[in-house]
Amino acid sequence: MEINWLIFGWLIDMVLNGLVWLIIAAIFLLLIDMTDTWTRKAIKWMDKADKLARKILENLFELIQKNNLKILSSIILLIVFGILAQLGIIPKLIT
Repeated sequence: MEINWLIFGWLIDMVLNGLVWLIIAAIFLLLIDMTDTWTRKAIKWMDKADKLARKILENLFELIQKNNLKILSSIILLIVFGILAQLGIIPKLIT
């Protein structure tokens, strides 16, 4: 019986290629799991930062309303709108 070396080489190539992709998939699954943990931590931190920023702005606006500080409120709104314009949020809201 004669061995067809072309088919034999093709089978070896497929097996080795499959092993390499299995190793790559295992490494990337570990990386995805690690980055998923980091993403969850980042989202928790962003939630805390968002709540803190909202609380500070809310208290600041209440203070401005109580003391009738129109110049201070104008400056604060100018800063807030400037930040929103730099982030590109205001042009998105206008269009």
